[in-house]
Amino acid sequence: MAPSTQPIIIQGGMGVAVSSWQLAREVSMAGQMGVISGTAMDAVLARRLQQGDPGGHMRRALAAFPSPEMAARILDKFFIEGGKAEDAPYRPLPKLTLDTSRAAAELAVVGNFAEVWCAKRATTAS
Repeated sequence: MAPSTQPIIIQGGMGVAVSSWQLAREVSMAGQMGVISGTAMDAVLARRLQQGDPGGHMRRALAAFPSPEMAARILDKFFIEGGKAEDAPYRPLPKLTLDTSRAAAELAVVGNFAEVWCAKRATTAS
């Protein structure tokens, strides 16, 4: 019998970074199918950047984004070197609506790009 080309394990993208890029990457590196959810990746990226981007994964992903200007706008707005103070609130996000703003659309696109880029290329070491 020929070996199956179908995955034995499909790890589901459980939304809002519950199944993070790290888990999807590990499953994929084991020869199975790792899945990332695109739900709320705008908020996830903005919060990771405001937490100082431990490990630098998001900043490396943004450096690889095809539009450096778009990535720079997001970094300028959300990245806090060393992370925000524990008692400080997170910066408000532009909302995705039927008439979404350019800033909201950009954050959603870049957030999803970053999560997939990290799953495909980042190292899990911090």
